Amino acid sequence: MSDISSILQGGYNHATSRLWQSERSLRKASLMYPIFITDIPDAEENISSLPGQKRWGINKLEGFLKPLVEKGLKSLILFGVPTSGKDATGSKADDPDGPVILAVKLIRDKFPELFIACDVCLCEYTDHGHCGYLNEDGTIDNLASVKRIAEVAINYSKAGAHCVAPSDMMDGRIKAIKESLIRENLGNKILLMSYSAKFASSFYGPFRYGSHYNKCSASFRIITQQRFKFTEKLQTLHQLLVIVNATNFPQMPEV
Repeated sequence: MSDISSILQGGYNHATSRLWQSERSLRKASLMYPIFITDIPDAEENISSLPGQKRWGINKLEGFLKPLVEKGLKSLILFGVPTSGKDATGSKADDPDGPVILAVKLIRDKFPELFIACDVCLCEYTDHGHCGYLNEDGTIDNLASVKRIAEVAINYSKAGAHCVAPSDMMDGRIKAIKESLIRENLGNKILLMSYSAKFASSFYGPFRYGSHYNKCSASFRIITQQRFKFTEKLQTLHQLLVIVNATNFPQMPEV
């Protein structure tokens, strides 16, 4: 298999992502709209922690997006927010009849020029709220988690996503996803965008509430970076930036 850092064409396969690779400037195409998509078809639920944001059902999505696209929206990122079917392994994450894959297919049909990114994580789909599989002692089973997360990323890509954005912070998941994309002949077609540094921060709270119906009981301290770990952050960023587009989750205050 080729060096994964040399497979760069996934970032050039769509007009919007090509623009992101050019000279930096703030414009409409630079903005990515977050969509919280639920498995309640006619849902239009306000998210109290994120004023102005809602959880949308698949039947409401086209009507919501149409005026935004007419105003110049070029890209969005989907966050699945299921209300049921949660289990220890997040088996519903890539359900063909689940909210994310249904939304991808609808958007590709109704708004073919829109760039679609999918958040890739298991925490919205697990009954324990963690981003991966757990061992019997409550610690993370990293190997099994990474394998499953890569599988979900592939299924989102096959459904029509232009970009997969793993937010789980499992060690090694970027390499696993990239290698899986290459094996499926998708390495030069799909943009891999990592959350490069995800901190144990209370600033994450409003988003976490928006993306989870049930109160998450998981402690994310065991997988997220701690505040002020500057050298660790630089190491993480260096490892990621050579192969993917990257963004950050918030730092400070500590949870």
